[in-house]
Amino acid sequence: VQLQASGGGLVRTGGSLTLSCAASGDTFSHYAMGWFRQAPGKEREFVAAIGRTGVSTLYADSVKGRFTVSRDNAKKRLSLQMNSLKPEDTAVYYCNAQNMYRMDYWGKGTQVTVSS
Repeated sequence: VQLQASGGGLVRTGGSLTLSCAASGDTFSHYAMGWFRQAPGKEREFVAAIGRTGVSTLYADSVKGRFTVSRDNAKKRLSLQMNSLKPEDTAVYYCNAQNMYRMDYWGKGTQVTVSS
């Protein structure tokens, strides 16, 4: 599966952004999907995940209540709605796909910058 994230940008503290990840090349519904991020000088960290059917979701404590992950299997699209953004949310955001064998696939990231 190939993944392409988009939707990043520059936003002020308290603002909102919606990230999208378009998938191609395989059956999208076969993959659990997730978002990760990496800030300068830091390791890549988990942000949110969603199961293959979209019923189950999981969030990092740092974004719980502010971010919402969703997917549209018909459109092969993963989304991340980010509200109440903080400067510490500044990072490159990556979408991730994991198949039933726990093999991970990554797309190129999209930069999110939150100004204070």
